[in-house]
Amino acid sequence: MVSKFALLTNLLLASAALAAPSSRLGARLARRRENRQSQPNNRLQSTATGISNVEYSENWAGAAWAEGDAPSGSAASAWVGIDGDTCENAILQTGVDFTVDSNGGASYDAWYEWYPDYAYDFSGIDISAGDVIKTTVTAYSTTSGVATIENLTNGQTVTQDITSDYALCEENAEWIVEDFEEGNSLVPFADFGTVTFTDATATGPSGETYTPSGATLMDIEQDGEVLTSVSTSGETLTVKYV
Repeated sequence: MVSKFALLTNLLLASAALAAPSSRLGARLARRRENRQSQPNNRLQSTATGISNVEYSENWAGAAWAEGDAPSGSAASAWVGIDGDTCENAILQTGVDFTVDSNGGASYDAWYEWYPDYAYDFSGIDISAGDVIKTTVTAYSTTSGVATIENLTNGQTVTQDITSDYALCEENAEWIVEDFEEGNSLVPFADFGTVTFTDATATGPSGETYTPSGATLMDIEQDGEVLTSVSTSGETLTVKYV
């Protein structure tokens, strides 16, 4: 029997998800193919005051289970993944980027990635504000897996088998909104409104099941300012821009 580590969720993109900044970074798609990349969790010793949460991160907001635990344009990304929190060797992940153009219009792109390789765009799927997106990653072994994104609103589905020389530890399961990296620096972080992960579950190699409730919660803090507010209820994780 193949041992699998599977992670899935439904992702609700708020219909008014993005506030309009002044401009978007030019030629985003071309650069993204070259060097768009997620990064492992960059934990911070918080300097923020007045807001209490479990942990703070420069680039991750959301919930993560660890083995043993019971501006001039902007963008953000919502994804599910295996590893990248306590295990920084590799991350198997898939999700949706949301970006803002110079007129304040939102665009959405589905992608998959096996870090430290770069992210790759899916083709054949259209995403709009208000759509419900089901994202699933499954590790068939520590070096092979599959990423699937389904748009439950319009019925489109894309999937990709992935292999890597960088082995997963199979220590972490995450539901994350990220300020991702382009060109060795974080992109300006978008005011994304609210992202809600529902029916969020992870199944470990031995069949154990995890949900966001009870996981380590993280908010994004940059330059001493907390930018997100994370909450959980059962299989639901809500990430708000504040």
